[in-house]
Amino acid sequence: MRQKEMRDGEIPDVDFIKSHSQKLEDELQKLGLKIKHHEDNLKFLKAQMNSIDESILDMQVNLGKYHSSAGAVDNNDFSTANTEKQTIENILKQEQTAAGIICQLKVYHAVQASKLPLTKDVLGIVATLGKVNDVNLSRVLSDYLGPENMLAIVCKTYEGVKELEKYDKEGMIDKSYGLHGIGKAIGRHLDGRYLVFCIENLRPYIGGFVPEDPQRRLALLKPRLPNGDPPPGFIDFAVNMIDVDHMHLSCITASGHGLRETLFYNLFSRLQVYKTRSDMLRALPFLSEGAISLDGGIMKSGGLFYLGGRNCIEVIFPISSGISRLPTDVLEIEEQLKLLRWQKERLLEDMQREETLLNHVKTMFSTKKEEYVKYLRETAQILQQKLGDNFGEWQRNN
Repeated sequence: MRQKEMRDGEIPDVDFIKSHSQKLEDELQKLGLKIKHHEDNLKFLKAQMNSIDESILDMQVNLGKYHSSAGAVDNNDFSTANTEKQTIENILKQEQTAAGIICQLKVYHAVQASKLPLTKDVLGIVATLGKVNDVNLSRVLSDYLGPENMLAIVCKTYEGVKELEKYDKEGMIDKSYGLHGIGKAIGRHLDGRYLVFCIENLRPYIGGFVPEDPQRRLALLKPRLPNGDPPPGFIDFAVNMIDVDHMHLSCITASGHGLRETLFYNLFSRLQVYKTRSDMLRALPFLSEGAISLDGGIMKSGGLFYLGGRNCIEVIFPISSGISRLPTDVLEIEEQLKLLRWQKERLLEDMQREETLLNHVKTMFSTKKEEYVKYLRETAQILQQKLGDNFGEWQRNN
């Protein structure tokens, strides 16, 4: 009750007491309904989570049955593994690099690395996240990107980027933390700058995909001569000539994007690939965003030509004759499994938000309830006191 009514010599206004009590009751009721709303939301989300967990378990069982009965791996798979291994070995030779530290952690300290906040968000190094089916293409793509891009670290979120490096109050690098600290612990000194791609902050490709393509290649408009034919020697766009592991084709970001339409589209955009340098030069009117040729020609957008002999390239993309030869139904199950895991991550985020809102409303309800109980108690005491005083005055007068 307001202090004015408490200090007056008269009995407090009964209508005011009833009105204020009703107001507090209404507020409590509204908060109670909000609590029920958030509890119902959590119940619904948990039911969805249980359903997804059951589906994930069923798919894992089916995949386990396939892989256990798949038998020996063919020679092509061994050759793919060898080229991938060679790429990693070449990265490890780059001793004073962030990429070398990440690879050493993942290769030689995999169990410990999986538990480190620093590496949990890291997808890998650019050079290890794609494969091509031609060694010449691998070399020219790697030459086009340059060592800095090829050795760049790729993180899913900005939170992962922040774990790689921290700074003191003066803005200097804290070399006891992040990659500098880990590098020192495993005998690798990190020197100089390094690039980090944050997938969630990259502007993704906006457009369609090639229909029924398991590699989810981008539906880019190919260059055409006036007669409708492609320019002589044109092969494809570089972004579509990268084979991406099926685990990275989608659901890498919260929006569901994969590496092709984020990382590789930002690296290559609409870079065209031609058979020869001569083919590339004849197609100049069509090269809005640059081109490369399998014999080493490189031209970037804005009329920048790379001349002279090729650089000695130590780190290149691994070579493969195709990213996967798994049966279509198995690939579909793995894609569905990845989608379910992505949906589970989003549900966990929704549940955390609901729990935060629920706790906030419960705190408000508790505070409002205390206010209501206190008001009723104080009002009752004041009424009792005033009635007692009035009764005593009546006795004295009579």
